[in-house]
Amino acid sequence: MNEVEVALGDRSYSVHIGPGARSLLPGIIAGLGARRAAVVSARPTGWLPDLGVPSLELPFRDGESDKRLTQVERLCRRFARFGLTRSDVVVSCGGGTTTDVAGLAAALYHRGVPVVHLPTSLLAQVDASVGGKTAVNLPEGKNLVGAFWQPSAVLCDTDFLDTLPRREWLNGYGEIARCHFIGAGDLRGLPALDQIVASVTLKASLVSADEHDRGLRHLLNYGHTLGHALERATDFSLRHGEAVGIGTVFAGRLAGALGRIGQARVDEHGEVVAGYGLATTIPAGLDPARLVELMRSDKKALHGLSFVLDGPQGPELVEVPESVVLDTLAQT
Repeated sequence: MNEVEVALGDRSYSVHIGPGARSLLPGIIAGLGARRAAVVSARPTGWLPDLGVPSLELPFRDGESDKRLTQVERLCRRFARFGLTRSDVVVSCGGGTTTDVAGLAAALYHRGVPVVHLPTSLLAQVDASVGGKTAVNLPEGKNLVGAFWQPSAVLCDTDFLDTLPRREWLNGYGEIARCHFIGAGDLRGLPALDQIVASVTLKASLVSADEHDRGLRHLLNYGHTLGHALERATDFSLRHGEAVGIGTVFAGRLAGALGRIGQARVDEHGEVVAGYGLATTIPAGLDPARLVELMRSDKKALHGLSFVLDGPQGPELVEVPESVVLDTLAQT
């Protein structure tokens, strides 16, 4: 079993990665001293071991359509009827939407209840479950309502991945591909377990250095500015990782247009993303002006259009003129 620590002082926790990681859950719950557990699950709870305490199963459905405040309220009301207290625990078992919504509900209920994440998708294991960011969407934008709430533990059981359809693998590969450009090195060709460990190790280091996303942690948003806009412009028919893959290629082209990197590095962005089997171009029929409008509502935007871009000193958050963005969109 691989173990990666997210070092945050008294909020530190471990991410356990490997086959059978879910078997650690009863011991973690016992260690927290919890008397009850509310299990928010997009999977049948038969996948889980006996938790050792009375538990309430709350079925959930992964997908952006349920990443809403109404779902957070629904969960919190069920917590209250179950008698959940601040000394108990919330367990999430599912993909990134489940992690985000259950995490936010745990952060808000009684002003904070311990949460343990069991991510069951590749995307959730390499990214969404780690770092304490919880959020839901508004019609005006993605992840605009949220809170930082670190989990007590994360259990990345790779056995869950055995049942994933091909498109869910691609969804996770989009996040792994962008790691290539923010410090993880070349992960292509490595076994999935090694790719997950490397991605989590990188994220843990950035979160430990910048828990509340005020500087260094921005690097994790590589490819996400256009990625989030593409999700919304396609009404989420384009999955998050797929959109981030295209956004990563766009970030390379944008950095090239600004003279921050040379053509070989620009081309490398496309080669890496395509190497994971992901699309590298914007779907046909999308209006560039609409994409710019959506990118302006990105939560990282300070005064205009903000992108994490590669450069001679490595990636950093950059404000980019709209004219450059539009010209580059026309070529992507």
